[in-house]
Amino acid sequence: MNTTQKPSLYDRLGGEMVIEAITKAFYDRVLKDPELKAFFAQTDMARQVNMQRGFLSAALGGPMVYSGKSLAHAHQGMGIKTQHFALFVQHFLDTIREYGVSEEEADEVIGRLNTYSNEITGKSY
Repeated sequence: MNTTQKPSLYDRLGGEMVIEAITKAFYDRVLKDPELKAFFAQTDMARQVNMQRGFLSAALGGPMVYSGKSLAHAHQGMGIKTQHFALFVQHFLDTIREYGVSEEEADEVIGRLNTYSNEITGKSY
């Protein structure tokens, strides 16, 4: 019987340094997207990247704890629609693929991110 536990998705992606690099590259991509960049026009991007790193760590089983506002509260009133969320997630997928993340792990990451869609877009369950 094999009792070896599989490493967290966070660790399988490469841990803190890789998540930090992915997050920075991801926002570089998002800020070039004409449909998304306006959402970040008044945003302190260094703080945003740091918050996103904490969120990703928590969401992917890493050691950091997300300490920001609830996702619903943080995104309330921003006018984020399902298509914006889908673009955001697609940019994340494209970024992690550039970093050599396997399709299996990419699917797992995107599956986890998609669970937050309703909170971010303000849609009810």
